[in-house]
Amino acid sequence: MIGADTAKECDAMTFKIFPLAVLCAALVGCQSAQTQDARAESPTTQETAEPAGDASVSEAEEVDFETWLASFRRQARGEGIDEVTLERALDGLRYRPRVIELDGSQPEFVRPIWEYLDSAVSASRVSNGRERLAEYRDTARQMSERYGVPSEVLVAIWGIESSYGDYLGDFSTLEALATLAYDGRRRDFARGELLAALRIIEAGDISPERMKGSWAGAMGHTQFIPSSFLAHAVDGDGDGRRDIWNSIADVLASTANYLDEAGWREGEPWGSEVRLSQDFDYTLTEPDTRRSTAEWAAAGVRALSGHALPDFASASVITPAGAQGPAFLVGHNFRVILRYNNATSYALAVATLSDAIAGRAGIQGEWPREQPALKRSEVREMQQLLDARGFDVGTPDGILGPNTRRGLRDFQREIGVTPDGFATKALLDRLRR
Repeated sequence: MIGADTAKECDAMTFKIFPLAVLCAALVGCQSAQTQDARAESPTTQETAEPAGDASVSEAEEVDFETWLASFRRQARGEGIDEVTLERALDGLRYRPRVIELDGSQPEFVRPIWEYLDSAVSASRVSNGRERLAEYRDTARQMSERYGVPSEVLVAIWGIESSYGDYLGDFSTLEALATLAYDGRRRDFARGELLAALRIIEAGDISPERMKGSWAGAMGHTQFIPSSFLAHAVDGDGDGRRDIWNSIADVLASTANYLDEAGWREGEPWGSEVRLSQDFDYTLTEPDTRRSTAEWAAAGVRALSGHALPDFASASVITPAGAQGPAFLVGHNFRVILRYNNATSYALAVATLSDAIAGRAGIQGEWPREQPALKRSEVREMQQLLDARGFDVGTPDGILGPNTRRGLRDFQREIGVTPDGFATKALLDRLRR
């Protein structure tokens, strides 16, 4: 049975696991239902540190892993990988218990979006982004003109994914993926990524020993997983290789190409912070509720700046902290950023960091910072209590997503408060009573 919100959406604000940029969707669960929006903090946590401290591996585990690896080698050979590549990439590969530990970890607290954005769009992140943009201005402008994606957006993704290259991860991609394919939660997915990694090596883009990244297989300055690398990475500097580890031209070109192929519309903004009317219907604040700008204006949506709203044919109004926090009108390009990482908080971080790097105003509305963070166990309890009262949200899974928000709105209507679907401890206490 599908969990309350796991299969639907990954935008609960949680502690980070590691930047997986483009799409470790299946491996870490909808880009991870456990890690969702993670990539903004200065990655000094255990997931991005050098992979020291692996638990000792028993002789039996080593034998089992070697048996699996031999079987995988035969399969890879059968799928066309040449023997030289297999020898270079797989000989001496080790099983990494630390990878399995991280794969199975789950943060205790549901992290508020404002804490995430505080680190994602910090003063140092902004100033460093401006410095990087100035340093690589010609390259960024060239890629922007080629693919139609603004330079500041490319730099913002770079900043959130790896803090502008300061934290690329130091796990062997091959060992991480082999470990996950042998013993992880999504073995078939990891096996496919391992095969894609072999094809990258076979093509000569990177050597096995230099192919490093996160525990989940994400690589380079903007954290592509191998299959996304094969599909979207491009040679930006003309040296015949796609090197997202060492060539900033390749990094910016590959990121721009990904967004372009995801449908980026040149010249269109991501959205705007807005003010909602007092009688606004908060049941409309879901990403899949889309209307034209004219229709939203007729419903009482106004630009907070006092200027005209962006002219969107299809836009959504989102309120990540319910009626107590800022509201945003977001359009097609915001949804393109979600293709890079399907988390509202991530897309908002990229959007607002890019604005700040370009010198535009940041978020003006106040977040409800007095609201304490919910534990994942409390979210699960909330879902259980909603189910018990007849507000069907599915099997409790501890993930705050659309099903839980819908059930909360129904409960809020019942008790006579604004039905914004924003989960708080006060609502949990009401449900307990």
